[in-house]
Amino acid sequence: MTKACFQSHADTVLQDLGGGTHRRVLAHDKPLMVVEVSFEAGAEGAMHSHPHVQCSYVLSGVFRYTVEDETVEMHAGDSIIVPGGKMHGTVCVEPGKLLDVFTPQRDDFL
Repeated sequence: MTKACFQSHADTVLQDLGGGTHRRVLAHDKPLMVVEVSFEAGAEGAMHSHPHVQCSYVLSGVFRYTVEDETVEMHAGDSIIVPGGKMHGTVCVEPGKLLDVFTPQRDDFL
């Protein structure tokens, strides 16, 4: 990246992922991507893996987050780093939002 990447929330696109989840790509460049994901209570981010390192920060709500065989309940202000290639997923216990940061960026989200 050769210059700053300013992104207005109003200019981002809200994508309906189905099942009570919505995704908004906030900012991205090849080495980094920031994504806001909204969940209704009971909505799931199904178990999956990808080569990207992911950091999830709980903006609001309560989530049951699983990485491999470990499950932790996460609340606003909690965060986790998931190494690339690890199976992970989440279930939303109380409606909320996650801020996900990926390195490198998830081209499949664009």
